[in-house]
Amino acid sequence: MPQRPGTPRLLRAINDRAALELLIERGPLTRTQIGDLTGLSKPTAAQLLARLEARGLVHEVGETEGGRGPNARLYAVVPSAAYVAGLHVGPQSIGAAVADITGHTVAETEIGIAGVEDPVAILHEAVERAGRAAGISLDRLHGLVVGTPGLVDPATGDFAFASDLPSWHRGLLPALRDDLRRRVSLENDVNLAAVAELHHGVAVDRDSFALIWVGRGVGLSTVIGGRLHRGAGGGAGEIGYLPVPGAPVTAVRREPGALKGAFQSQVGGLGVQALARAHKLDRVSPEQAVADALAAGPAGRAFLDELANRLAVGVASVCAVLDPGLVVLAGEIGMAGGKELAARVEAGVSAISPLRVEVRVSTVDGNPVLQGALLTALSAARDDVFDSTTEPVAEA
Repeated sequence: MPQRPGTPRLLRAINDRAALELLIERGPLTRTQIGDLTGLSKPTAAQLLARLEARGLVHEVGETEGGRGPNARLYAVVPSAAYVAGLHVGPQSIGAAVADITGHTVAETEIGIAGVEDPVAILHEAVERAGRAAGISLDRLHGLVVGTPGLVDPATGDFAFASDLPSWHRGLLPALRDDLRRRVSLENDVNLAAVAELHHGVAVDRDSFALIWVGRGVGLSTVIGGRLHRGAGGGAGEIGYLPVPGAPVTAVRREPGALKGAFQSQVGGLGVQALARAHKLDRVSPEQAVADALAAGPAGRAFLDELANRLAVGVASVCAVLDPGLVVLAGEIGMAGGKELAARVEAGVSAISPLRVEVRVSTVDGNPVLQGALLTALSAARDDVFDSTTEPVAEA
């Protein structure tokens, strides 16, 4: 028979989940602290902790000190209750990391993929290598999330295409699940960067914002009401194809490696390198050219102004449709430009759009795509592990 709202088992499950989330966010905590924060009585909090200890989800980690009376026991979530992996696929390498259920990253590795034709085999190797670095076997991973450039079909969760990865194709998701025998999810890399920004970056206090990735490629992710907006076909962030003044608009060819867009040609890696050469700032990488322009002071101003004005056209277009209030600059070029480039872009948008927008640079430390992949994998793992803390009730 279906479980009715308000049954003792349902209430226990709700209380258990609330306590586990508190221990993740604020732990270690005492029984009294858990009771105070959840509104539970001391006996109920004690029963809850005993239940979670029996499940192997919570353990004692010490005692309080310095207070009057006997020291109280401190409890925390058992880190090894579950592990997840996150992967970031780039054109030349795959970054992989493993985190425990508390969110602590226990290992991070990288593996080259130049010339690799079998994506399943190389992803398997990347996961195993990260697992070895973390000291765990593959069968201890609860699940993993793979961040990849290009499109992921939101209807199937499967890979659609990426011009940088011609050997990657539809059918990758079921092939990975069959190979790894684990929960596997694919997600657009810029979407994962936005997830990291929402949890650990400059957008922690926002439920709606846009993130523009400016690097070798250009991508957009939008978060609306705290949720990623993917679009009907997963292409909501393909801002590189946005027609812009000053760039030719050509027919899109769909074979791998041929997908080029107007906005991409203006602010992507090759476009920024061309702009840098025109301003006598040619360097081995576009991000280095941006850094050099910032260091050059007045001598680099013209280059930065033109780059900012190009970016402002794309940002203004996003604002005209979504009005997100906040736009975050990320990616190698966006990060190299820092606060100064963000301020110039904001000024450029205000000059061509009546909508007010705040443009800020990403504040996520490390690899934001990898962090977003781990956060997404952790959310699913916690739903599975934390929501199964009570025994099922036998049906009548």
